[in-house]
Amino acid sequence: MREFNLLADYPKLSNPRYVGPNIRTIKNKILASYRDKDYYDGERNSGYGGFKYDGRWQKVVDSIYEEYGLNRNSVVLQIGCEKGFLLHDFHKRCSEMKIRGLEMSDYAINNSMPSIRNCIKKGTYEKLSFGDNEFDFVIAIGVIYPLTLRDAISCLKEIQRVGKGKSFITLGAYEDEEGFKLFRHWSVLGCTILHVDEWVEVLKHAGYTGDYYFHTSKTLNLVWKDG
Repeated sequence: MREFNLLADYPKLSNPRYVGPNIRTIKNKILASYRDKDYYDGERNSGYGGFKYDGRWQKVVDSIYEEYGLNRNSVVLQIGCEKGFLLHDFHKRCSEMKIRGLEMSDYAINNSMPSIRNCIKKGTYEKLSFGDNEFDFVIAIGVIYPLTLRDAISCLKEIQRVGKGKSFITLGAYEDEEGFKLFRHWSVLGCTILHVDEWVEVLKHAGYTGDYYFHTSKTLNLVWKDG
């Protein structure tokens, strides 16, 4: 198990993300919970504010190839693949590679990249409908902390089961109470937001041995705004 920033080549946000009592309200979180057009292509406070492909995952794919020793014979799974932007860049890099995506949102699947749409199946994340040791690499970005703690543990165990030991996940976390307040107000889907040390205990309990990275108020550049 290793804390590792696989997303170092993902574009950095230079401007702050503002959060506060009147930004991303419970009404926004209700809309986001359906994971449909409002979440992906609605207004920014309810989710992405327009979720479109722009090639930003290409450098991350290159990093994954190098870090995990993937090749055209590798089998890769992305849990929570949404519209398939990362999978598309995997396919673009090597069309011979076998890629699979799992997504719970009908809207995301129906609006996914045509190049990889037939590689995506619908399902939940706490029980994966794949065989043991089926994948050379498993990736789950922003997938685990929107689950309940029980389902998060189940998901971690399933990642361990279907993979061969090489995996990467991100976790919503905080380091102090200010960080918790900022993250809680920012996240429209966050359910299990834990202290970084608590997450480590959860990972150990689940028997997770792959790589992980914490999304915190600092990494997300969150700033409090009153009014």
